[in-house]
Amino acid sequence: MKTPSAVMLALLMATCSLSGCFGVDDAEEETNASIVWDFQKEPLTWYHTSGGQDAWGNDTIEWSGRNAPQPASGTYYGIGMSTFEPTMGITQTDTLVMSSYGNGPGGSTAVVSCDLIGMVDALDYSCENVYNPLIPVVNSNDPYIYVDPWTGRIMKFDMHALLGMTVEWSDDDGGSWTGPSVATQAYSVQDHQTIASSNMPALLHPTTYMFCINGNAPHPLCSSSQDGGATWGPETSGAPVTCSSGGLSAHLVGSVDGNFYRGNKGCDGEGYSIFRTTNAGISWSEHQLPTSETGTADTWNAEEAQVEVDSEGNVHAMWMGLDNMPYWSYSTDQGDTWTNATMIAPPINLSGTGFPVVVAGDPGTVAFGYVGEANGDEESWNAYLTYATDAFNETPLFTTVQLNLDDDPIDTEPDCGYNRCGGLGDFLDIRVDAHGRTWFALSHNLADMGIFATFATGPSLRGDTLTPLEAMPVGGMGTL
Repeated sequence: MKTPSAVMLALLMATCSLSGCFGVDDAEEETNASIVWDFQKEPLTWYHTSGGQDAWGNDTIEWSGRNAPQPASGTYYGIGMSTFEPTMGITQTDTLVMSSYGNGPGGSTAVVSCDLIGMVDALDYSCENVYNPLIPVVNSNDPYIYVDPWTGRIMKFDMHALLGMTVEWSDDDGGSWTGPSVATQAYSVQDHQTIASSNMPALLHPTTYMFCINGNAPHPLCSSSQDGGATWGPETSGAPVTCSSGGLSAHLVGSVDGNFYRGNKGCDGEGYSIFRTTNAGISWSEHQLPTSETGTADTWNAEEAQVEVDSEGNVHAMWMGLDNMPYWSYSTDQGDTWTNATMIAPPINLSGTGFPVVVAGDPGTVAFGYVGEANGDEESWNAYLTYATDAFNETPLFTTVQLNLDDDPIDTEPDCGYNRCGGLGDFLDIRVDAHGRTWFALSHNLADMGIFATFATGPSLRGDTLTPLEAMPVGGMGTL
């Protein structure tokens, strides 16, 4: 028979053993939490969940795998020329190109080429115009630059006083140019165009091209090319034929599955919808976004909902709600169904945002660009990038970086983000390179210069695992 002291000792040892186990778990939890947030947060970087909830230091959520926080910071680099409604692309030789209205030969649209990708040690890059054909196309309104992600072809679209549109292209990063070809019909005015390609093999080209315009119809008109842009089919309805959405379409995007998507007002004139064609524009279907609770922005440039696809065809949509905040929803079934709307602004008391753009890399990664006014300062507009590296997570972590310093706003005009504002024009553009770095094309209006904004530090939007990008030297005002 055991003595009372022996029993107490046994109980004490058992209790110590159990508490020791729990103690190790607690210590591991604290260690894991400290490891997750074990880096210095940059002053203009914010970590948050939906609805602008601050997540920095929060260890009540398991941040792991692709949903783990990573150090991040933003910056920008001037292109040396002005821009207006900048559109951009990335060639297969890791070259960035941006449209530059009126700065090419004879007053044509310049195609500004910058060797920023791969700059990691010192601030050393150059930008130059690579559009130098024998007879340049001049008198361009609403120029548009697009790079086919599957072939690397640079497409240059120029409008001419709303009457017609010509297309030129280069397969050697702007070293030589083919065209122009005429891409429009005589029966419609041409305005507010958007261009994309899809991975649908065409009759005479590896990919199918399409453009949509705001013309003489109650909805956009669209046309496709089966030979790489040399000839174009008739401009037909870019929506169900009974649609009354208005003609101002957001950027068209082509998918790896051959589909094309674009966003604008719903056919009943309410909310936002994404429109899809699976047959290069022969027919279109409407897919309503979850805007019944968010509303839609009551601003001049409120007609558009932006759309993008990732490398496996998942679809992401972005729009500004009635509160002028950015919202996001995604679809994993080609737009047939959508998740609930998620407000993605950071916890910094933004009083309004505008000019949305969205881009996706590999599945589960998405980035959003926009301009915003912070802390109710209607005369100080900044540029922001927000990204998620585990977008399909039940509680995705969003990271937002401000791309300019507080004393270096991109514009100081009241209500800039709600109107045609300087070089921002009607729209901006965004892409992600082969290494997973996001590039946001916009205008620094106070300097009257186009800029490429990006992450100086941050994670890649490519690959199966979460990996950091190589750090880039900070740009900013010194590059203007």
